Amino acid sequence: MQFPQRDTIRRDNSSGPFAGMTIGVPRQTRRVWLLASITVAIVLAAIVARYTLKPWLVAGEPYFVFCLAVLIAAVAGGPRQALIAALLSILAGIGFEIAEPSTIFDPISVATALVLAGGIILFAAGNAPWQRRSRKDNERVAVRLQAGAAAAEELGLLIDGAQGYAIYMLDPEGVVTIWNEGAERLKGWSELEVVGEHCAIFYPADAVDAGKPAHDLARAQDLGKFEEDDWRVRKDGSEFLAHVSITALRNEDGTLRGFGKVVRDATEERAAETALKANAMHLRSILATVPDAMIVIDEEGSIISFSAAAEKLFGYSEVEITGSNVSRLMPSPDKDRHDGYLRGYLETGERRIIGIGRMVLACRRDGSTFPMELSVGEAVSGKQRVFTGFIRDLSEQHATQERLEELQSDLIHVARVSAMGTMASTLAHELNQPITAVANYVEAVRDLLAEGNRDDMPMISEALNDAAGEAIRAGQIVRRLRDFVARGEVEKTVENLPELITEAAALGLIGARERGVQSHFQFDPGASQVLVDKVQIQQVLINLIRNAVEAMVSEVDRRVWVSTCRDGKGMIRVTVADTGPGVPAHVADQLFTAFVTTKSDGMGLGLSICRTIVEANGGRIYLEPREGGGSQFHFTVVATDPETIDDG
Repeated sequence: MQFPQRDTIRRDNSSGPFAGMTIGVPRQTRRVWLLASITVAIVLAAIVARYTLKPWLVAGEPYFVFCLAVLIAAVAGGPRQALIAALLSILAGIGFEIAEPSTIFDPISVATALVLAGGIILFAAGNAPWQRRSRKDNERVAVRLQAGAAAAEELGLLIDGAQGYAIYMLDPEGVVTIWNEGAERLKGWSELEVVGEHCAIFYPADAVDAGKPAHDLARAQDLGKFEEDDWRVRKDGSEFLAHVSITALRNEDGTLRGFGKVVRDATEERAAETALKANAMHLRSILATVPDAMIVIDEEGSIISFSAAAEKLFGYSEVEITGSNVSRLMPSPDKDRHDGYLRGYLETGERRIIGIGRMVLACRRDGSTFPMELSVGEAVSGKQRVFTGFIRDLSEQHATQERLEELQSDLIHVARVSAMGTMASTLAHELNQPITAVANYVEAVRDLLAEGNRDDMPMISEALNDAAGEAIRAGQIVRRLRDFVARGEVEKTVENLPELITEAAALGLIGARERGVQSHFQFDPGASQVLVDKVQIQQVLINLIRNAVEAMVSEVDRRVWVSTCRDGKGMIRVTVADTGPGVPAHVADQLFTAFVTTKSDGMGLGLSICRTIVEANGGRIYLEPREGGGSQFHFTVVATDPETIDDG
């Protein structure tokens, strides 16, 4: 906290109990003592004057000398000092009468002197308020004059220090009257060279010939102020593009006083604007011709740029979509979660798509969905952060892929039939001998047992041993054939389970929205890293999701859920649930067996293959009825700890 400061007289006490301390005397006290000293000095001067003029003074005239002292004290210090002077004068007069009694004492003169002194005191008392006001007014005027001078000096420094700006004044005829240092730096003329010159020297020759200097002043006089970009000339003759502002200055009665001009070099600024416009046109031409759709959004997710390819792909024009949230182009659940993902990235830096790229579902204006490959880049310009999304429509690619899969399925079916025929022939040839041998040994044992001869027991035992050996040999033949058609070892990698599911769902849900199917996803944040063969697990998911969609064809309520959660130590459970009719109990027990199906045109191999894949990846697959109707398929995969993987 700051206290009001006051002027003080500092006295050093060099000895005694207050040695080293400084005593401050307030300014008012100093003034009182000063005035008292002056008053005493005036009275002493009156006493000296009385002695000096004694030979020429008679009767009460000496008292009038003290009246003069009272008057001077009143003028110097006011009524208080006049009263003090009067009292001192009375005491001095009494002293004089006692020391040297007057030979002629005139009471009237003495009374007159006293009345005159009293009048002076009363006059000073009545005039004191006016003196105080006058003194304060003078002090205020002095302060304002000082502040005005300081402001003028600061304004001059500010104007002279303005970098890149020429600030000067013209009289009503256009002659330069004031010229700042900024004008000298910008145009080259010094103040001595240019003051008194007409402003036409700053214009190119052709502009002077056309009468532009006078036209500009007339225009400023009519409008009050105007600004323009125009060419100007420096002292060395070089021209530059200047931004010129001319203001008409008028007196209080409205008469023209002159003009104020502010000029700055706009050459680089205009060049930068031209380059920026050229770059913008170049960028727009790229956006209009680039085959992939491109969308630019800000930190809030609002669309600020929408390319021509994006207009064609989504069905929106740039005018109607600009300013909308980009989630407008997404189906659920991404539509509801996008803003949360964006805020999470801005707060934590955790990337989901930015700088990575993923395959996701998009939503057209008509509500139809399609798979797309999305790559997002980030850029920061000043304080603005923008995200640019590059989109490639995968509909044709997926359609082609589906057609190839159909052809491949047909080819596999033909190959499977051929393989089954070959396998049957191989089994018939390979198993014929051991089975025939088993049959012969068993028949021989039967005949020997029928005879009932105990001596044949060793022979019977040997025949049974041989039959068992032939049976084992038949089993080995079947095992070798099974190993022959087995796929072999899976290739496991650490994968992000939510991303894996999202990519698989983009394929599995193609056309589902058009059928009225609503999809819902629920991912456990603590169950995201898994050790699997990505392609195989996505095949399982696609198969389960497509089965769910096909199972709800005749249902009114068509919804499918995909969720994840922890399932015991080291495992994560993935669930695909639907609102279909469910699976009959007599079929559910054998649903994962080959050639068992609930479809009229199904082969019954899909779920059997799913079980093989899941078990090869270290998990298990099973079916449960969904509460409220429908089915829910569960399968488990091996969970991984990223820290454990890194440490390994």
